[in-house]
Amino acid sequence: MLIGIGILVVLVIFAIILIGYFVGIYNNLVTLKNDIDRSFANIDVVLKQRHDELPKLIDTCKGYMKYEQETLQKVVEARNAYGRATTPGEKAQADNMMTGALKTLFAVAEKYPDLKADANFMQLQGRITDLETKIAGQRTTYNADVNDYNIRIAQVPANFVAGFMGLQRHALFEAVAADREDVKVSFT
Repeated sequence: MLIGIGILVVLVIFAIILIGYFVGIYNNLVTLKNDIDRSFANIDVVLKQRHDELPKLIDTCKGYMKYEQETLQKVVEARNAYGRATTPGEKAQADNMMTGALKTLFAVAEKYPDLKADANFMQLQGRITDLETKIAGQRTTYNADVNDYNIRIAQVPANFVAGFMGLQRHALFEAVAADREDVKVSFT
């Protein structure tokens, strides 16, 4: 009888340890999932700042670039696309559009010495550059969080808990192919 109680106590202790282990895995997965949400929200904050500051940049440029309406139109379209975006995927796509439009805008500015020398344009260009640097940093953090999460939900035994929770892999924030190419500016 004493042996039976001893075995029962060992089994109860083992069950408590096992349950505690799986609760720890569950909590870790919840933390990783929330880290991804927080990282994307941080990207969204900086994208919103960029979205809000673009009208000032456009107004500054309009006087100098009346005949470069196509470039300005791309910036406006990208800004509007971000305003309509609701999902992380749509926001990432709008962000990629905006990045390309801003590269084109700055490349065009190189062709206009008066615009480049304008203090307002220089101030706004510096601010946009600062925001782009922050966005790049936030993307890096987001991708690190997604990578940690994706690795964790694929590992045994966490993959069983992740399956129970219905967790799926997250996509990394990637640049589109056009963002990897040189910006081409044509005046024809």
